[in-house]
Parts: sequence; C-alpha cells; structure tokens
Amino acid sequence: MRLPQVHDRAKQGLITPLIETFRQNGTCAYVGDGSNLWPAAHVLDVARLYRLAIEKGATGAAWHAVAEEGVAMRDIVETLGRRLDLPVRPITPDEAAAFFGRLAMFAGFDMRASSALTRQALGWEAVGPGLITDLEQLEVGD
Repeated sequence: MRLPQVHDRAKQGLITPLIETFRQNGTCAYVGDGSNLWPAAHVLDVARLYRLAIEKGATGAAWHAVAEEGVAMRDIVETLGRRLDLPVRPITPDEAAAFFGRLAMFAGFDMRASSALTRQALGWEAVGPGLITDLEQLEVGD
C-alpha cells in the first residue's frame, strides 16, 4: 500500500510533526509560492482500501491510497496558521533546512499521486472528509 498524508482530526502523516515545527518556530511557513502538492486520504478510506486489497487484490500488487491527488502546501499551511493562531509566511528554498530541520526535504517537494488504477481495479471510492476539512477541525491541544 502506497500511503499519502493519511489524516483525521488528530493526526495527518507528515503534517503532524510539521505542526510541532511551526509551534517551535512561532510561525508557519511554506517554501516558495507553496504550490507544491501533497496527496491525502482520510484514515477510514485507507482502512477500506486495505480491506479491498486483501479481498480483491492480486498478490504483490501496489495500490495507491490517494483520495486527493494533491493539496497545495500553501493551503495546508494557511489552514494550520489559522488553527494554531500563528502567522504564515513564505520562505526560500535556501531557508528551508534551517526552518524545517529533518522535514526540509519534504517541505518543498511536489508529491502528487493518483489512485486511478487502484480505483478501477478494486472499485474503491474515497468518501471521507478532505485534508483541509480535517485541518479546519484540527484537535490542536496545547
């Protein structure tokens, strides 16, 4: 199973450690214009896909658990900025390593992915909320 940003209102793949980075820096940032895309899928949609892969999938096949082919990083970061009550700003690729630390290699990466073949072969359809919807209802804690 090839997983994207698997999310619900509590956890979101690489975005969960990104939130800690934003809190530590006191600001939210995206690289360049923030147009790089990250794929996403709700955890319940991914769970259904695992079941379908076990029931219908060919041994050794690779399945893409992608409900949203790409959510713009700027949209992700702006939503997090609102939820965390932190300012949002763009940074240059040269600033990414210092700002993001171990997450720098992912921050500006375009990770667009498709599940068209998975949907066709297994009859999978994602029905859960999108990533931005879950981030808008994010359990931010203290």
